[in-house]
Order: sequence, then C-alpha cells, then structure tokens
Amino acid sequence: MDSSATTTLFPLHRTKILHLVRHAQGVHNVEGEKDFSAYKSEEFFDAQLTPLGWEQVDNLHEHIHECGLDKKVELVVVSPLLRTLQTAVGAFGATTLMVANAGNSNRSAISSLNIPPFVAVELCREQLIKDEEDVLWEADVRESKEAVATRGMEFINWLWTRKEKEIAVVTHRAFLRQTLAELGDDCHITVQKEIRKPFANCELRSVVIIDRGLIGSDTSVTNYPGKIPIGLDLPSDAALDKHPAEQGAPNS
Repeated sequence: MDSSATTTLFPLHRTKILHLVRHAQGVHNVEGEKDFSAYKSEEFFDAQLTPLGWEQVDNLHEHIHECGLDKKVELVVVSPLLRTLQTAVGAFGATTLMVANAGNSNRSAISSLNIPPFVAVELCREQLIKDEEDVLWEADVRESKEAVATRGMEFINWLWTRKEKEIAVVTHRAFLRQTLAELGDDCHITVQKEIRKPFANCELRSVVIIDRGLIGSDTSVTNYPGKIPIGLDLPSDAALDKHPAEQGAPNS
C-alpha cells in the first residue's frame, strides 16, 4: 500500500478498539534505572508497584472515568504479573479481568496470583495459562525481541476470536514495543513513529486494529441490506414509468 495515501476505508465490524496500557512504576523500574542488569534478577521478576506507581494508577483511574472509558471497555485483558494486575484493578476498578499471555514471559504460579477477591478473573487457557508454574522464565536470560514480537502477534490475532469490540490491554513496555513494531508499515512515517513510540509507566494509548486477513467472523450489527425483499424498489420505478420524459439516469 502506498504510504503516501491519506485515507482508506474498512468495514466497521472488521475493526476493534484497543486501549493499550503499560503498568505503573514497579520496584524493578527503580532498580533498573540504577543498574539495567537488575531487570534480569529473579528478585524483581514479579515486582509490585511503588508508592509513585500507585499514584500513577489513581491518576489513570480518574482519567478513565472522566473520558468515559469505564463505560465503553467491555473486557480488560491483563498480563499475569503482579504489577500489571495491580494496575488493571486500580485503573479499571472492580471489573472482569481476563488473564492472558499479554506480557513478559515470566510470572508467578497461578495459585499465588495476588488478585483482590472482589474481582472476577478468568484464566484464559487457550491464550496463556496452561501450566501452574511459569515454564518460560529462565534466570539471567531475557527473551529475544523476535520471540516477544511473535507472541505479540499471536495475541493480537487471538483478540479477533473475542466477541468484544472495545478491549483494554494492561501489559509491559517490551511487549508493547515489539508487538507494535510489527504493525503500521502501511502508514505514513509520522504515524509509524506515533504507533511505535515507547510507552511511559501507566501510559494509555487507544488504537484501532483491522482484520485484513478475515481472522474474525463477526457480522455487522449496524449494516442494513436495503431492499427487502430483494427486488425492484417499486415506488421509485413506478413513478418513473408515469413520467417517460423524466426517465434519464436516476439518482442512485
């Protein structure tokens, strides 16, 4: 597609709105800024939010309420790490969360996920949590960018199997960065930069994804087929028969 093109069309029912959120500041972020190798430390692999992180969550929660997203989002999909769970619950409130493979490759055991009891949680077995323990994480080993991007695109494709049209995803910077780097090649370079800009802690960015490959099978709830039953639009055709002089090319 010519990246200089300014507009395009796509059927509405083959789109979804995603509200992408990076988790708020975690303890590991503070340590990682001092020494980047701290990100590889098992000590911080499931870090919780800092006091500043909780302030960020409160501010995001207020923004979500003020702009009406709390009434629009149909599902919150969250990475199974403590900092993302804390961000999701704090920002979106007592809602239904779906824990899915939407983030880093390391996580706590399923039985130890620290989820508030008033929040309904679904463990999405087909997209993530097939094992009690984390079988992907290795000490002192960081997942390759290519592997993260592959998981990210699998996740995006999985979203098309969901019936919800407006979904929030609370995840991690690397997951967002490598996934979004795979998208937007058909956009203007300025739009590409906007899409691929790294996320700050607790940043929310809303995007629209489109189903070019017919991955989803939803039908439109707003399209209307017109003439029912199929046939001539009799009033218009009959009117033209009565006025032969006016039988030029009718407006369609």
